[in-house]
Amino acid sequence: MSSAATLPSAAPRRAPAPHASRRSPALLRGTRASSTTAVAANADAADVAAASESFLSDELSWPSRSHAAGDLRDADVGDVVTLCGWVDKQRDMGGIVFADVRDHTGLCQVVSDADTPSRAVAALAAMRAEWVVRVRGRVKARTAPNDKIPTGAVEVAADEVDVLNVVGKSLPFAIGGGGEEDDDAAGGGASEEVRLKNRVLDLRRPRMVKNLRLRAKTVRALRGVLEDDHGFLEIETPMLTRSTPEGARDYLVPSRLQPGACYALPQSPQLFKQMLMVAGADRYYQVARCFRDEDLRADRQPEFTQLDIEMAFTDMDGILSLGEDLMCAAFKEGVDVTLPRPFPRMTYAEAMSKYGSDKPDVRYGLEFTTITDIASRCAFKLFSGAASENGGAVKAIRVPDGKRLSNSRLKPKGDVCAEAIKGGAGGLAFARVGEDGVSLEGGGKALCEGLADVAGEIIDACGAGAGDVVLFGAGDESVVNKSLDRVRQYVAKTLDMIPDDAHAVLWITEFPMFEKNEDEDRLEALHHPFTAPNQDDVRDGGDITKARAVAYDLVYNGVEVGGGSLRIYRRDVQEKVFDAIGLSKEEAEEKFGYLMDAFQFGAPPHGGMAFGLDRLVMMLAGASSIRDVIAFPKTATAQCLLTSAPGSVSDAQLADLHVAKKIQLRAAEEDASGGGASK
Repeated sequence: MSSAATLPSAAPRRAPAPHASRRSPALLRGTRASSTTAVAANADAADVAAASESFLSDELSWPSRSHAAGDLRDADVGDVVTLCGWVDKQRDMGGIVFADVRDHTGLCQVVSDADTPSRAVAALAAMRAEWVVRVRGRVKARTAPNDKIPTGAVEVAADEVDVLNVVGKSLPFAIGGGGEEDDDAAGGGASEEVRLKNRVLDLRRPRMVKNLRLRAKTVRALRGVLEDDHGFLEIETPMLTRSTPEGARDYLVPSRLQPGACYALPQSPQLFKQMLMVAGADRYYQVARCFRDEDLRADRQPEFTQLDIEMAFTDMDGILSLGEDLMCAAFKEGVDVTLPRPFPRMTYAEAMSKYGSDKPDVRYGLEFTTITDIASRCAFKLFSGAASENGGAVKAIRVPDGKRLSNSRLKPKGDVCAEAIKGGAGGLAFARVGEDGVSLEGGGKALCEGLADVAGEIIDACGAGAGDVVLFGAGDESVVNKSLDRVRQYVAKTLDMIPDDAHAVLWITEFPMFEKNEDEDRLEALHHPFTAPNQDDVRDGGDITKARAVAYDLVYNGVEVGGGSLRIYRRDVQEKVFDAIGLSKEEAEEKFGYLMDAFQFGAPPHGGMAFGLDRLVMMLAGASSIRDVIAFPKTATAQCLLTSAPGSVSDAQLADLHVAKKIQLRAAEEDASGGGASK
């Protein structure tokens, strides 16, 4: 370790003085020193080990502190304080030793001066990053303040220094560095795999401490709104429940007492919170742990936390108003941002038409313009053909000041076209508005000639002008929406069209009740099968399979952070929904009979919503992954690198659960079938 130091001769380990207690670490006191022997800078790891042994007591102790390291200010000058924490960094200036002591609140500089005992000076000189220390001393004003940290106007002149613990192995990455501004160059410079394997160190980083404090502050604010302002009760629901067929795969827990049966960890408390409404709880909430065995990405985890809410005797407006109370409180308390109310509302149909997404980012323009009718009259067969097909559509995006997008970026090998292809399109058509403002050019001869007769109509429909570029998508509407949505987001980012510090919040409403599962050729509930249909759509015998749902999602800057619905509260309506998704009466009774029975005991009208707490805090923190706002997250393969979970269990444990182990190894199967690699 190149930064290790050799102790001066005054610092070898020795028995404590007669007055020192053997029940506490040796107080590193000595005679008053007017100067300090400089510590060599080229010692090896053995020197560091010897140094640490010199200052560690034989006994454990549990010292207290008078102040947190990050709390000291000008008003504390002259006070004697005790700090406990980790050494952030140490500097020996050849006579004066400085050490920054860090805890969960921040850091404070500790310094030796002419009155510091020699043993304390030696301990300060021997310190290394992440040693655990206790320092007692007097607060004094710094001669050269550091305005980059909150404690930069003061320092602590050490009188006593205890080394409570040392680092016994090489650090996998640097932890400190003075504050959040240095964080990316410290632990942030390590790979995420290294950070997750060493999560206890990673969580010491200022940025991670800030994220966890933000999470706690946000939860506290949300609880305050629900309990203090609206009279909600926090009620816990079971973690061991039964498996349900809808949604993602369940995490299963075999039962020891019921051989062959399994519990399931809850994907949400949905059914229990509805039964709580039947039970008369009226206003329920829970900071709920949920589990889903699904493929993961940056904003998903196999176990996650949601703020779960249910209310009786309310309508959609009442629930949305509560949701806005909660969202505004989270932003105000968490990051001191005031969100304007009421939040805008947009129907699902409008969102898909204008943005190709049910969670649109409306911080910037680039809205879609549907030109299917115009395209049906053009001579460009790719567009006219798509316009005439059942389910086909032609849409356009106007990009202002089109010279910022070169033709090479829009053509098949370009990065913008690549986004369209990732969305399922065969490519990306484009044209530029001519200087006359009424013609299209530059996007290929066939396209421009084929659109010549309708160019003016397209330009007017898009609101385009001279110099703008128009991007086109044509084909199946779902593919057009998906591909142009990717293009829209990518162009906005690469052209720097997203305003800094913008907060765009809106509700998406009137979702369809059902969507088609093409693989299984059946309908599925778009949200879940307990969502109520819009009564306007089913009144007078209307077809429930074509109805809109009384459902709503809350979207912030293009990310869904919450959602919910009004619920079905009558058995006959619930049976119709089960029938629509292909559940027979027998299956419905077997899987949901307890809920259906509860509905027959006078279930009140009710509805609710849930916020994805991890995702909400991720947005507040400006983090790129929810793993950065969860203390001990899993990887994309649902593993905990810190504990190596999941892990093997013994045959005896499996036998207790009446479970036999049968693992199919792909390599073994290939060898058995003769499909293995040649040797």
